[in-house]
Amino acid sequence: MKKPNGNSIAMNILHLFYSTALASALNAGALIVLASYLKSSNYGMFSVALAFAMIMAYFTDAGLSKIVLREGSKEKADVPVVMSSYIKLRLILLIATFVVGFIIIRSLHSEDTMLLRTSYFLIIPFVIGVSMQSIASTYFQLVEKMQFSGFIRITSSLLLVLSITIGMIFKWHPYIIYSAYGLSYLLSGLMGILLVLRYTKIPIRCTFHKGLFDQLLSFTITGLLFVILPQLGPILLEKTVSLAEVGLFAVAYRIPQALLQLPFIVAGAFYPVLFRYYNSNHMKDHESLNMLQMKVMGLVGMAMTVPLYYFATPIIELLFGAEWVSAASLLKIISIVLFLQGITIALADGLTTRARQTQRMIVQSLAVVGAAIFYWTLSQSFGLIGAAWACILIEVVAFLGFWIVAPNRTFIGKRMIPFITILIGSLVLCDWVFSSLPVLAAGVQYVIIVIFILVDKQMNHSLFAYLSNKGIVSRGKVRSSDRVEDGL
Repeated sequence: MKKPNGNSIAMNILHLFYSTALASALNAGALIVLASYLKSSNYGMFSVALAFAMIMAYFTDAGLSKIVLREGSKEKADVPVVMSSYIKLRLILLIATFVVGFIIIRSLHSEDTMLLRTSYFLIIPFVIGVSMQSIASTYFQLVEKMQFSGFIRITSSLLLVLSITIGMIFKWHPYIIYSAYGLSYLLSGLMGILLVLRYTKIPIRCTFHKGLFDQLLSFTITGLLFVILPQLGPILLEKTVSLAEVGLFAVAYRIPQALLQLPFIVAGAFYPVLFRYYNSNHMKDHESLNMLQMKVMGLVGMAMTVPLYYFATPIIELLFGAEWVSAASLLKIISIVLFLQGITIALADGLTTRARQTQRMIVQSLAVVGAAIFYWTLSQSFGLIGAAWACILIEVVAFLGFWIVAPNRTFIGKRMIPFITILIGSLVLCDWVFSSLPVLAAGVQYVIIVIFILVDKQMNHSLFAYLSNKGIVSRGKVRSSDRVEDGL
């Protein structure tokens, strides 16, 4: 089941996968180059400013993008009017975000002139650019043409790498480098808006779509909590460890954080379809598709966890140099977040697309409170290793919370608890058995992933349904009546 003139779920995943993979690689490369160019203290300062920038960028959206997908996926929805109302609200939020955000930053760091300047140079162009990119991506997600979202993402990453490379060649001052980092997002955001205007006309004067206010507070708080979670580490650790140590944590954390975009592209492709199933009262299809989403996102996450877990030290040395090797032990622990968060986000999406946003908000509130406690206490007691384990505990709390409030918790538990136990257990077991042979350990883990795909009936059938739709295998090998798999 796909939207008329839109792509299928599988095609949207394909477009977003290659674009996000390339963009993530470029972004990671930019951060690696930046880390080698800046001192550890400057990189720690940059990480703190970037954490504030990410939170402020979220406030320009405040959960509206998810509401736009919900409202735009309804029958007889006037998409241009919905988008016009969306843009007007985001402009108001952008102005309010800058006013409130910089007041907070100045109050927290009034005596740190360098950090304040770093924040100004980085945050202003970054937040405006991310806001425009988000508007464009939301539109193309709504019409299920994710190839354009991918194009915007790749362009942004190319500009980022180009600007930082030029800055290093001409030995720019760090402040100019920070501005160039933000401007790359600004330019690609402008391109995204122009691309949207090329494919649709957004009316300036039109009746405001009041449906955008329905459950807005819940979506706002939920989205804010989701954005705050990955930024809490640098913000809180700056108070418990040195800036140099914050830089080490940032280096280890940013690699999985960049790769997390890959499981999220799966969520982006499933999201409008899940909303459409719920709006059409196809609850069985919704449940089945959401379960498939959890498995796919979990397996994609585990596939990325494997190299980071088994080869953390050579990866850090290769990317950042021997002076950053202390971050390897942190990377090994944090890499498991790729697997866990893929599942928790899919589980949370199941709640949102079933009109249970309030429950999702409550669970994420508890996760954020837990995160603050974990980061503060564990980093004080065990240093950076404690901070790394805090990342794992946060995801455990989130998963348990989403599972408990899910209306189909029994259905989820019977399938996902064995799934998680087998994959995490095999990861640790292979590491123990083949401790001196990491290549063999990684190979065995990938074999386990492939075996799971072939043995699991739902994933097996979905794979063959997709291959059948493409004419690669005979149609007779799958049930043509299955709505979910045909939607792929």
